[in-house]
Amino acid sequence: MPELPEVETLKRDLDKEVVGRRIKSVQVNGMRSIRRHPDEADFIAKLEGNKIAAVERRGKYLLLRLESGDVLVIHLGMSGQLLRGKGGVRDPEPKHTHVVFTFTQGGLLRFVDPRTFGETFVTAPGDLENQVPELAHLGFDPVDDMMSWVKFGDLLTARKTKLKTLLMDQKFVAGIGNIYSDEILWAAGLRYDRSSETLSSQEVRRLYRAMVETLQDAIKHRGSSLADEQYRDLFGAVGEYQKEHKVYDRAGQACRRCRSTVAKVKVNGRGSFLCEQCQV
Repeated sequence: MPELPEVETLKRDLDKEVVGRRIKSVQVNGMRSIRRHPDEADFIAKLEGNKIAAVERRGKYLLLRLESGDVLVIHLGMSGQLLRGKGGVRDPEPKHTHVVFTFTQGGLLRFVDPRTFGETFVTAPGDLENQVPELAHLGFDPVDDMMSWVKFGDLLTARKTKLKTLLMDQKFVAGIGNIYSDEILWAAGLRYDRSSETLSSQEVRRLYRAMVETLQDAIKHRGSSLADEQYRDLFGAVGEYQKEHKVYDRAGQACRRCRSTVAKVKVNGRGSFLCEQCQV
């Protein structure tokens, strides 16, 4: 599933590419991706003729603010993609394209989702958190919400939870998933099963710095595309940050810090990666 760096990369591209554009027409191929709407006509009527006024990210959700006041919500799920296109015979529609937004100024935006766990829908701002209760309970945003390491340490102490579980808890911190929790903990030199209240002040500082710097570096490299290359940016290109991964999906390879062997373990039923030598 795309995590904060991948969604933030898309948000920044959308801000440049679609803000200020007016939606001329909307094509829907099946109801699965717009399942919150009673029918295709309801979804289309809320969008056609509307201008995209702004783009925001909340956690792993994209919010496209419309001129009408409504919000177009996009969640990529496990395999969703947003792809900018030109249309026409030289730009054939990819397989699994479920929604196409065509702009009056030319060009279009496609929502592609092979596994159909993602979705897109239109809602009034006041109803957004009723539609997506998760958004009402998101923790702090590690890219947008800066805080002192002292406050961060207080949050850690109050939770008394294993670090990887805590980093992936969207109610604690928004947008981090399996990939970046492993990369952050490696950068901080901390094990996934350390309890959050046991960290020294120096370890708290290391963890906070590792979290911010890892995510910012991943955004700079336009996110991570794994072996399936399912994550693509707005222009269809794969991310570059997987080349920088220190532990994720590197089991059996040498740790980039101490040259010990990277291990793979199961954490809450998911494969996780660490260096058992230099993460303590």
